[in-house]
Amino acid sequence: MQSLKLKVQELPYEINEELKLLRTNIQFCGDDKRVLLITSAFSGEGKSTIALDLARSFTELGKKVLFIDADMRKSVLLHSASQTDTLGLSHYLSGQCKGNDIFCRTNIKNLFVVHSGKVPPNPAELLAKPQMESLIEVGREFCDYVIIDCPPVGMVVDASVLAPYCDGVLVLIESGEVKYRLAREVIEKLEATKCPILGVILNKVNIHKSGAYYGRYYGRYYGRYYGRYKGYYKDEEASS
Repeated sequence: MQSLKLKVQELPYEINEELKLLRTNIQFCGDDKRVLLITSAFSGEGKSTIALDLARSFTELGKKVLFIDADMRKSVLLHSASQTDTLGLSHYLSGQCKGNDIFCRTNIKNLFVVHSGKVPPNPAELLAKPQMESLIEVGREFCDYVIIDCPPVGMVVDASVLAPYCDGVLVLIESGEVKYRLAREVIEKLEATKCPILGVILNKVNIHKSGAYYGRYYGRYYGRYYGRYKGYYKDEEASS
C-alpha cells in the first residue's frame, strides 16, 4: 500500500464544533448511510476542504474512513499532500494499474485515501466505468465510511454519474451566494439520480451579519437544497 502524508492544520474551536455537529447529523441519518458523496454547485465554495475535514472527524471516533478524491479535473488534495506522484484514481480507471495499487495509508490514524491521479481527458467517462463501482464496494466492505469528494454538479456531470453508487449526497453552498433558480437546477439534477439528498452544508457564513455562533468558514448543516456555480470548467460550459 502506498503512503501519503497529508498536511494537517489545527482547526479553530468553532469550526471543530460545527464539524462534530455535521458528523452527528449524518449519523442520525441512519447506519445505512455509509458511502457519502459531497458536491457543490460551484467552484471555490470550500467543498474539498470540508470533505477531507469531515473524514478526519469520523476517524476521531475510531471509525475507519476511505476518502476518494474523485475530482480528477481540479484536485484540491494535491495541495494537502506532501507528494503528488502517487498512483491514483485516473490511473486505475484507465487501466494503468490495479485497484490495490491506488490505496494510500496516511499519517492520520484510520484514514485511507485514493488520490485523484493525473488529470485525464475524459473524467466523466472514466467514472462511469464498472471499476468505479467496484472500488466503492471495496471501501464499503473494509471501512466504516467512504467519503467521495466530487466536482461541482452545476456544470459537469461527474456527481450525477457517481451518485447512484452512494448512500447519500451532501451539497455544500456558500452563504450569500445562492440564487434560488440555480439551486433548484442543482437539486433537480441530483434528485434524478435517485440518491437521497441528506442535506446542505452552509459554508463561509458571515458571523457579523448572521449573529450566529459558528465560524466564518464553516457553516451549519441544513435539511435540503441550495447551490451556486461560477467559472468552473470553462471547456465544459463551452461544449454544452
